[in-house]
Amino acid sequence: MKNNKTMRLSVLAASLLFASAQLHAQADQYRAAAERWIDSNFQRSTLSREEQLAELEWFIKAAEPFRGMEIRTVAEGLTTHEYEANVLARAFSEITGIKVTHNIISEGDVVDTMQTQMQSDRNIYDAFVNDSDAIGTHLRYGKTIAISDAMENEWKNYTLPTLDLEDFIGIQYTTGPDGKIYQLPTQQFANLYWFRADWFEREDLQQQFKEKYGYDLGVPLNWSAYEDIADFFTNHVKEIDGVRVYGHMDYGRRDPSLGWRFHDSWLSMAGMGDPGVPFGNPVDDWGIRVNETGNPVGSSVSRGGATNSPAAEYAVRKMVEWLRDYAPPEAQGMTFGEAGPVPAQGNIAQQIFWYTAFTADMTDPALPVTDDEGNPKWRMAPSPVGPYWQEGMKVGYQDVGAWTFFNSTPEDRRTAAWLWAQFTVAKTTSLEKTIRGLTPIRRSDIESDAMTELAPKFGGLIEFYRSPNESMWTPTGTNVPDYPRLAPLWWQNLAPAVSGEISAQQALDNLAAAMDNTMMRLARANVFSQYAPVLNEPRDPEYWFAQPGAPKPRLENEKEQGRTLPYDELMANWLEAGN
Repeated sequence: MKNNKTMRLSVLAASLLFASAQLHAQADQYRAAAERWIDSNFQRSTLSREEQLAELEWFIKAAEPFRGMEIRTVAEGLTTHEYEANVLARAFSEITGIKVTHNIISEGDVVDTMQTQMQSDRNIYDAFVNDSDAIGTHLRYGKTIAISDAMENEWKNYTLPTLDLEDFIGIQYTTGPDGKIYQLPTQQFANLYWFRADWFEREDLQQQFKEKYGYDLGVPLNWSAYEDIADFFTNHVKEIDGVRVYGHMDYGRRDPSLGWRFHDSWLSMAGMGDPGVPFGNPVDDWGIRVNETGNPVGSSVSRGGATNSPAAEYAVRKMVEWLRDYAPPEAQGMTFGEAGPVPAQGNIAQQIFWYTAFTADMTDPALPVTDDEGNPKWRMAPSPVGPYWQEGMKVGYQDVGAWTFFNSTPEDRRTAAWLWAQFTVAKTTSLEKTIRGLTPIRRSDIESDAMTELAPKFGGLIEFYRSPNESMWTPTGTNVPDYPRLAPLWWQNLAPAVSGEISAQQALDNLAAAMDNTMMRLARANVFSQYAPVLNEPRDPEYWFAQPGAPKPRLENEKEQGRTLPYDELMANWLEAGN
């Protein structure tokens, strides 16, 4: 008996030694993978190599309970997310032993799938990269994990010590009025003004513009100047170096992306909403008014909203006119994705509403918009504002794609996905990802020496993110109670105005009514845990026009005097504001 017991103990000891040896061998394997990835892919980082190794060692250790697990996550098709799917997912799998499939689908499909998971409580993906535009949805439905809560509870031992939330430039956009953080930013880009600096600097064109319009050709500060410049290049210059040129670019196809064109702050750029960053208070950039406790009370002017106000009508009317009169004819039939690359083809003089997500695709030395050394012939600058705009209002839109987690996902899969999400934004990987996709999320990356060195290639992007004015470009905010339900109403109701079937005012009246009806249904369904719509009773619009702020009455003269500034002077003023 004693011999058998001794033998069993010996076998057990040998098994333990073998298991220990295997664990050490695995640990060595993951460490070797970490070193290999740092040296081959992540050399550009704000951390030293030793700090990077320490950060990746933490991932190796934290991943032990989930090793061998396969998780599925999803994001829309941007260069940044393609890099996450094709490079970072493989690195994470080799370093942690957790296999991740990061699917890339259209933004509309991301929203639809997210809505299905929220409604059915069926786990489709273990985490979503969802725009922070849905923050109002997440804080109301009670289906989204508040990241700040989970970091203190289920993720207490699985939150990266160097995550450094204060370093994220967009964390305020993923924070609800309750002070909780609901999403973790992983990419960020603004819509800015884009123009051909080489054309604007030509003395012959400057002289012709001054003679015709009475002021200098430069970066437009208001919509009147933008309109004059669009007219100048489209109808007077017409051709440069044998190429037909246009003074404006946009898209107008009846498609979900047409909605982004409008509710991504186009109306607020014209001056529809109220001052107050980030979203406008009490009327936001969708025209939705909230009361003192954060409950939406209406989007129609008759309820105190501004979606169908004179300023909104002006914004939509100008969009339709400019698309018709100053853009290439084919733009009318294009979607967001089709129109985005067009300025890089070399025949567009300016674009008022240009997404900086396309920056990476405009730096190829082979393009007609770069010189022989690969330097851009174009620049980006603050977008001009409309006649209803006031100081203190947001200037434009900033997209913040952020990791989002639902309580329908099993906790172990959710935690494994949380590790993967943190890996995509960790300081070891974030700078390289920023350079690849040009959608920065960390202040430390923006201020890095690497970005200073690359800044001349990016036409003003780095200067924009280093400027204190960057905070005036913000996403959709918390006034919007259900983004998946309300967002489609924009393209469905405004597309007929873009195609000329109905007037801008008719389209906006239809949109405002549809938004109010949807919010009333949401209120009756009693689906929200808090901040539910409580709509105002309709009253004479003149009552609301007489109140301070939005909705604002019609201006007698919407065509202001055009105002411009030289690019260098504008950028100097921009950066000086931060000193």
